[in-house]
Amino acid sequence: MSTAPEPAPPVLTTIEASVAHIVLNRPQARNAITVALAAGLVGALREAAARARVIVIRGAGGHFCAGGDFGEVSRLRAGGPAALRPLFETFGAACELIGELPVPVIAAVEGYAMAGGFELIQACDIAIARDDAVLADNHLNFAMIPGGGGSQRLPRIARSQRALGLILSGDRLTGAQAQQWGLVYRAVPAAEFEPAVAGLAANLADKDAVALARAKRLVRDGLRLPLRDGLALETDAIIEHLGGGGAAAGISRFAGRDREESS
Repeated sequence: MSTAPEPAPPVLTTIEASVAHIVLNRPQARNAITVALAAGLVGALREAAARARVIVIRGAGGHFCAGGDFGEVSRLRAGGPAALRPLFETFGAACELIGELPVPVIAAVEGYAMAGGFELIQACDIAIARDDAVLADNHLNFAMIPGGGGSQRLPRIARSQRALGLILSGDRLTGAQAQQWGLVYRAVPAAEFEPAVAGLAANLADKDAVALARAKRLVRDGLRLPLRDGLALETDAIIEHLGGGGAAAGISRFAGRDREESS
């Protein structure tokens, strides 16, 4: 008697050399977001943050994420507003969690990153893209509106003119254009993509974990504050940080280099 194979989990996690690789694993649907994928992403992020120093999120099958799964949305919509809420709240929780984690989260973007996939990139700390990747908030092309944070995060990243232009028009950007607009940290040719992702992850994994977490927290918290309050927050943080062991080691390295350069 044969048995049907177990369905593949919608999110996969592996950890190599202190770097957690979280893979959105619905390649047959360009990694479109379902309730199960969103919940899997929340769990994977929590597990990875407890076990790794850096997290890389990417999609299986050559695409990052095509946004919400239309079949799932249609099915949930038939059940009314209450049935739809878990999809958007769970995906929203995953995006919000990224900002709360003490470790840096990198989006490795190739292929399509549309709608919710584009919103996931906006939630990550750093994004690195292939220069031929395709990014868009195309919700309005399908009579939809953003539901994964794009109406709030994108204006904070790109200012209101560009954010409204992208959201209202549904225009597509290449990875190279996204870099020019400040929507991703780097865009690289296909042949350089994997080395660039690995190099960035290794760079961050080699940094002092406490300093990384504090720097990330300062930026994230400061965005919610007036400049004066953010600067006060930074002053308090650096004074506290300088009393720690990691800062002492860093100061010693700098002092030693200065002595070498002056001798």
